[in-house]
Amino acid sequence: MRKNIVAGNWKMNKTLQEGLALAEELNGALKGVTPNCDVVIGTPFIHLASVAAAIDTNKIGVAAQNCADKESGAYTGEISASMVKSTGANYVILGHSERRAYYGETAETLKTKVELALKNELTPIFCIGEVLAEREAEKHFDVVKSQIVDSLFELSAEDFGKIVLAYEPVWAIGTGKTASAAQAQEMHAFIRQTLAAQYGQEVADNCSILYGGSCNAGNAKELFSNPDVDGGLIGGASLKVADFKAIIDAF
Repeated sequence: MRKNIVAGNWKMNKTLQEGLALAEELNGALKGVTPNCDVVIGTPFIHLASVAAAIDTNKIGVAAQNCADKESGAYTGEISASMVKSTGANYVILGHSERRAYYGETAETLKTKVELALKNELTPIFCIGEVLAEREAEKHFDVVKSQIVDSLFELSAEDFGKIVLAYEPVWAIGTGKTASAAQAQEMHAFIRQTLAAQYGQEVADNCSILYGGSCNAGNAKELFSNPDVDGGLIGGASLKVADFKAIIDAF
């Protein structure tokens, strides 16, 4: 059976000291608690090793927000999947809309990153989603399908089974707009149908599909009540423990 997951994406926020304090506060808030979902925090690279050493990683997973599309070598400023793994992290967020939009990440680049993440035993949280113009032109299903097909569908069924998907309507990230629970369910069901057509119903049913895009304590319960919404990839609300824990508690 697929897992429910609440993953925080800190983005480019928090100094090392602030991030460590935030992680330790979350660790304390979950002490003695058994959440009804897996909990993951996606920190900047500089935090990974310190955070992984300071928290109970049996209770809180640690994710990098990206990794390189090269294994090693003369790529100044890049961080490889093997480096991420060496910090104690066990997840990596790939294909976030901000990486696609601001840093020109392509389907081919992301395909390589996914392969390297899997090779290094990291779980990719692979992001997909349409911009407002694509939604308004009613191309959202085509866009999301192509993002999945072009980067992931050369994987074996076994390897695809190690992927977590995160649907993020780009028009709802950081805007305060949120896809309605019905819109989220519609897209998540479509994604699962797309996976079933390629890999079969069992693989599709076992894939966790998270919703991202202004998910917060106020709307999490309604979003998570949908049969095909298996949790959230949380941005701003993951930077405050009380807000993040309220979303965890929505399960």
